[in-house]
Formats: sequence, C-alpha cells, structure tokens
Amino acid sequence: MSAPSDPAADAGHAPAPAPATAAASSSSGLTFKLHPLVIVNVSDHYTRVKAQAACSGDSSSSSGAAAGQPPRVFGCVIGVQRGRMVEIFNSFELVLDPVTGTLDRAFLEKKQELYKKVFPDFYVLGWYSTGSDVQDTDMLVHKALMDVNESPVYLLLNPAINLSQKDLPVTIYESEAERISVDHVAHLKPSDGGSAATQLAAHLTGIHSAIKMLNSRVRVIHQYLVAMQKGETPVDNSLLRQVASLVRRLPAMESQKFQDDFLMEYNDTLLMTYLAMFTNCSSTMNELVEKISTSYERPATRRGGRGAFM
Repeated sequence: MSAPSDPAADAGHAPAPAPATAAASSSSGLTFKLHPLVIVNVSDHYTRVKAQAACSGDSSSSSGAAAGQPPRVFGCVIGVQRGRMVEIFNSFELVLDPVTGTLDRAFLEKKQELYKKVFPDFYVLGWYSTGSDVQDTDMLVHKALMDVNESPVYLLLNPAINLSQKDLPVTIYESEAERISVDHVAHLKPSDGGSAATQLAAHLTGIHSAIKMLNSRVRVIHQYLVAMQKGETPVDNSLLRQVASLVRRLPAMESQKFQDDFLMEYNDTLLMTYLAMFTNCSSTMNELVEKISTSYERPATRRGGRGAFM
C-alpha cells in the first residue's frame, strides 16, 4: 500500500487483474481493491483531453505532453484503508500548470472539501496518470501530494490498445506501507495462500515500516515542542492538551511493575521458543530412529525371516 516514496524505483507494484472489483497483493503485503468506476473515470478523462487536443490541434493542452506524443492526464484517487486492505472507490481530476508541471493546490483543496461533504469516510490515497511507464516528471506530482498523504499510491493506466493482453493495463505503484498502524501490525495473523516465508517477509516489512513511521511522528512532535519551548513557535494550548493526553496513554517505562511484567513476558517467550525447539529435535530424532530401524530390519528379514530388535 513499507522504501523511499519513489513510485518508480523502490515501490512495490501490483498489476490489477480483470474482475469487476479488481484485487491484487503487493510485495509489502498490502492488498488493493480497485473499483470499476475509477477505471471509467480515468479513461473518460483521457478520452476527453485527447479529443480536445485533436480538435484544437494542440496535443499538449492541459497535459504537458510533447508535440506528437499522446496526452497525459492526472488526477487523485480516493478511498479507504482498513489495515492492509486498500480500497480505491473513486477519483477526480487534477489541474497542472502545462509549463512548470506544478499542481494547482487551490483546486485540489476545493475538490477535497467537496468530496469530503459527500463521502466523509473517503480520503486521498494517491493519484493517477496515463502512459506506458513511469516518467521522471511524475515525482513532482508525487512529492506535491505527500503533503496530503505521506505515502501516496500511484495508479498508472496504459491507454494503448493491446488485443493480446487479457488483464487490465493498470499498474498500482506504492511507497512503503507506512499508513499501517502499529496496533494492526502487532495483531496481524497470516492470511491464507502464499508461502510461509512470503507471509513472514511481508509481516516483518510491515512492522519495520510502522515502527519507522511512529519514530518519525514522535520526532516531529518533539521538534515542535522544543521550538514552542524556545519561543520560536506560538504556544497552542489545545495542541499541548492533545500531546499530554497522548503521553498519558503510554506505559510508565521506568516503573518496577513494568520491568517485572516485561521480564515475565520475555521469559515466557523464551520458554515457548525452547519448547518448540525441543519438540522439533524430538521429532527429528524419532524420524532418524525409524530410518535406522527400517534399515536394520530389511537385511535381517531377508536372512532369517526375523527382524532385528532395537
């Protein structure tokens, strides 16, 4: 839906198959669900821009494409994320400066506000574009949207017609799965399908990303409080109350009770690990004894008709 936020280089990507609600899993363990309305909206946006460019004779109008190249369109995708499930429900267009390629921030904020009134549970998950591959200029849009969503996804639709292709020409690039909460990752259970090694790698990747995200958030709060203490930032009592409420939820790390509980949990975990190791060793030893018994029984049975006793 864990790498830098470069959608071209370090992002996991999940090509969407062709069912009515396309679903695909990524290398980080996130599962994406793409509703048909999003594909229809992107296709309609591209068709309109292409038709307008053909009528006006300017193939670079509002898309920033070079002369002779098919136009590119840009927009935002909205939806919800529940744990490792990212569901993309809808999309809306974005306005880019055809010269500088910068994002029209006022238009984006107005669109967000309008969609929030109609769909209060939806938020901006990322953005979409058209083309056969990711381009270097896409990072400008990607970084601009990181102010709205720190880990935006990038949906790329290839408008080129390929009659031999059965799947939808849609690719979803994702940054690290930093939107996954620590609580959800801590209680995650392996899903059906896939090898144990793949599930473990996805699980550990999610934990690493969640911890890194939590660390960065704590650093931001700490820097803000230090700046407020030095007088560089005006005092916000409402924000201070929220921080104090958040801190009070944390356990007292230096208390004796916490140390006792921690050591008890740690010892119990080590004990379970040792028991599992002893069980595996016993099982391996039993298999070895059975193999040795079988190897001794066969020659003895051939010679005297009686098996050897062990």
